[in-house]
Amino acid sequence: MASKRWLETAHPLAFSLFAGTAAFSTYFAMYAFRKPFTAATFEDVAGWDFSLDYKVALVIAQVLGYALSKVIGIKIISEMDHRRRAVAIVGLIGASWLALVGFALAPAPWNVAALFLNGLPLGLIWGLVFSYVEGRRTSEVLGAILCASFILSSGVVKSVGKVLLNAGVPDLWMPAAAGLVFVPLLLVSVLALSRIPPPNAADEAARIKRGPMDGPTRAAFLRVYGPGVALLVVAYVLFTAVRDLRDNFAAEIWSALGFGETAAIFSASELPVAVIALGALAAIMVVRDNLRALLVIHGIVILGAGLLGGATLAFQFELISPVVWMILSGAGLYMAYTPFNAMLFDRMIAATGRVGTAGFLIYLADASGYVGSVALLLFRNFGVAEMDWLSFFIAICYSAAAVSLALVLASAVFFARRQRRPGG
Repeated sequence: MASKRWLETAHPLAFSLFAGTAAFSTYFAMYAFRKPFTAATFEDVAGWDFSLDYKVALVIAQVLGYALSKVIGIKIISEMDHRRRAVAIVGLIGASWLALVGFALAPAPWNVAALFLNGLPLGLIWGLVFSYVEGRRTSEVLGAILCASFILSSGVVKSVGKVLLNAGVPDLWMPAAAGLVFVPLLLVSVLALSRIPPPNAADEAARIKRGPMDGPTRAAFLRVYGPGVALLVVAYVLFTAVRDLRDNFAAEIWSALGFGETAAIFSASELPVAVIALGALAAIMVVRDNLRALLVIHGIVILGAGLLGGATLAFQFELISPVVWMILSGAGLYMAYTPFNAMLFDRMIAATGRVGTAGFLIYLADASGYVGSVALLLFRNFGVAEMDWLSFFIAICYSAAAVSLALVLASAVFFARRQRRPGG
């Protein structure tokens, strides 16, 4: 395992490969404790006799735990002592796996609560991992590599889950079994992550020193930049809702498109999505001026929203195939969604010139985003229950694309004007 002394003096490319791989594989492994259950359809579950669909109930329970975790994380992540991060990552993921065992052992409907307990610790992992790579001259590359993990891993772990189901593992035990498969990768990755040194003087000169943000510091930041942040958070709520719908009900959407029995389709379709969505984001590293980079990222989000809506329109007019539509709409969605998890708020902190951490803003957005995701699922189940998953997904793609375009454009105007004022 590389030493911190070697990494402190390593070539930027070597450092980025090591740090990016460690962050990628850590978060990739975490997804094996979160998403495999969505590969199952959970039909005719004994003991479940409610109007709410059982799988929808599981998704809502996990998302509620995840959302609460994000609210808690606004304080915990922004104030976390960096020396405790690695132990926290392993301990939190271990707790989530015990919840999956409880899910398998407890009868329905009580085991729905286990998915809430599963999501509760996992919501803190992103902020812990991202804290290792933020505030660096290569943060766009590192952030893009890290963000690739949740695009690719979601498909891969669902494929693993499908393979386990096809091998005869019961639906209820499959999530815990899938998590065990990734334990070795998790432990090695966290060990590598713990070897990454903090940002050096050159990083701090280029991207502003990063440090904890207490309550008064967070409030002061929002007093100045609150309107722009609010516009972005509302847009992120829409992107999160669409992304979660696509992610959690991919099995139902692919079945409607005629690929229900193809286990590899989950992972095969996400590789080009990651390449398209993250290639542009990594290229932002060449933009040295932080305000200009922040506005460029706004442009990429707008472009992604346009691609999401445009690809969906092309699919409905039968100009592209179902697979091409899922790839292009996914690429557009992740071009819009991914910057909020890494480079957008990292550059925002740098552009404002204030000492702080992007984790605060990421968790503020995430907490709101997952509440929106739950609201969308409840609307689907009780408001338009007669609509099939594919039709519902198409309608939401159009709505999110149109509204978010206006919101992000307004945010770009706000930050351009605010930062060009004296004292901005």
